[in-house]
Amino acid sequence: MHSNAIAVGFMKKIFLAIGLMSGTSLDGIDAAILRTDGEKIIEPGKFFNLPYTTKFRERLRLVLEGTGQIELVERELTLLHAEAIDSLLTEAGRKSSDIDLIGFHGHTVVHDPAQLKTHQIGDGALLAAKIGIDVVCDLRSNDVAHGGQGAPLVPLYHLALAYRLTMPVAILNIGGVANITYINGDERSLIAFDTGPGGALLDDWMLQKMGKVFDDDGRVASSGLVSNNVLSELLSAPYFDKPPPKSLDRDDFDITPIRSLSAKDGAATLTAFTCGAVTRSLDHLPAPPKIWLVTGGGRKNRFLMQKLSEGLKVPVKPVESVGWDGDALEAQAFSYLAVRSIRQLPITLPGTTGVKEPMSGGVFYPKP
Repeated sequence: MHSNAIAVGFMKKIFLAIGLMSGTSLDGIDAAILRTDGEKIIEPGKFFNLPYTTKFRERLRLVLEGTGQIELVERELTLLHAEAIDSLLTEAGRKSSDIDLIGFHGHTVVHDPAQLKTHQIGDGALLAAKIGIDVVCDLRSNDVAHGGQGAPLVPLYHLALAYRLTMPVAILNIGGVANITYINGDERSLIAFDTGPGGALLDDWMLQKMGKVFDDDGRVASSGLVSNNVLSELLSAPYFDKPPPKSLDRDDFDITPIRSLSAKDGAATLTAFTCGAVTRSLDHLPAPPKIWLVTGGGRKNRFLMQKLSEGLKVPVKPVESVGWDGDALEAQAFSYLAVRSIRQLPITLPGTTGVKEPMSGGVFYPKP
């Protein structure tokens, strides 16, 4: 673990932690409480979502495009996370003194592990000072610095949740980028990688063409026609043949071929692209999953879920079907990873990021 103030002496104990996730989407901030020792999930707690305002979303988008005021946006983003924590604590009937630790992901602005680069904006020191709780952040950099992909980060949390499920199982997270965790027993069986685009390309398309933040329930896509020629071109990208572990940035795919399509046909084709990329992931798994459990915003898109079922030919269900909260899952994972970080337990593995050996990580910022 990297640290500004090295955290030592954290023995095995039960922590009450808050995880914060904004990731690659432009929707808002997820915050969730989790009681855990970093090995077992003891008890999930309350969840809160703070949507971004339209104006802040525009400022953040400019940063992602390389033209925004990154320092000002980072400070505003951090203060919004503090606001999310305050609201979560109020809903849970708790005080900041009840919470042992914050797992703070921040917002990804650069992810290029081939160049040993990953950067999530979010000021851990400011957040710790503002809320009076210890913070762990920058959970990807140590893995990337040691040759890993730095993503996905949540497979160990998926494993902790899935121990009672029929194996093999695939957990598919459809956020801005889609990623899979393949589980067939213990952590030695874990395979994880980004399958391809999640909702980011479709969301950008909807904003450009229709002034909408996303395609609600896939209504626009379901009314359009897929361009098979464009879809074939998109799915011919070398990324899909590359063996895992592998990861993506939200802007790694060029959607120039889509631009000649109508708004509806473009939405249909981008939805088919997400589904086709997931189907291609089967090429890299030792055995087909018996069930796919979907988390992230994509699980709420009924048309997308229908198309995934058609392509994968096995049950595709939201994670709620096994009693998990898909809204809270990623935020809960960062609670879990923060606890593992300060206990100096691995948060990434050779099978999940390609790092040479199990690796801990994170930067620790103690409360003032």
